[in-house]
Amino acid sequence: MQLACDVLFAACVWFAKMIREHFEFRQTITTILADDPVHIAAAKEGMLAGRTDLESYICNDPFFGISYSPVSVESDAPLIVQRMAAAAIEANVGPMAAVAAAIAWAGVDSMVAAGATFGLVDNGGDIVFVTTSRPIRAGLYAGTAPVSGKYAFVLPPGPEIQAVCTSSATVGSSVSFGVADAVVVFSRDPAKADAWATGLCNELLPTDKIITIPGKTAIDAVYVVIGEWTAAWGEVPEMIPAVVCYDVITKGE
Repeated sequence: MQLACDVLFAACVWFAKMIREHFEFRQTITTILADDPVHIAAAKEGMLAGRTDLESYICNDPFFGISYSPVSVESDAPLIVQRMAAAAIEANVGPMAAVAAAIAWAGVDSMVAAGATFGLVDNGGDIVFVTTSRPIRAGLYAGTAPVSGKYAFVLPPGPEIQAVCTSSATVGSSVSFGVADAVVVFSRDPAKADAWATGLCNELLPTDKIITIPGKTAIDAVYVVIGEWTAAWGEVPEMIPAVVCYDVITKGE
């Protein structure tokens, strides 16, 4: 079961009391940011619980873990499975295309339940976060593309859990059928952000003039990098000049 996603994003937040911790469990490779050690522990517990539910489900339905097409699930399936299945149906990909963000989402859900008003889990380039009072800067890494490592998205605070997920055909080990250096998707539904990033990365070409997203979706914006070509859809967060340090990109140790 492939649980680690593309290594594309570095999440950068600067506050004196912020805690930054690297956490790995099998294929899940994450960076957790929080203000309180209790919230770090909560993120780990949430992700491990989500993984356990998913692994148990796949033991009974192995097709869910290998399909490259959407898979229907029962209404009583674990929450993480339902989130992945719904995302896969909307983006027309396999459920595992949403796994990294779905696990990160379980972690941030747990942080919020523990009282966090700021918390972030970067699961190998799929970032899920809650921040009610201050912005987060997420640096863009897109391999050898000219814009890579030179800009950051300013993610504004808000009351809801949010996500910025990315997929690449040129960086990382995840399966991709496309050519994009980075497809970045912003959403209030982390699983759908992850699934759409994969689906769009499989299809987009630099000759495309329009990025098509259905009207009824939780996707807020998309930013695409293919070599020197970039494109955007929706309200992409502000991009500012930045130096993205490779050492803070989430990757295996």
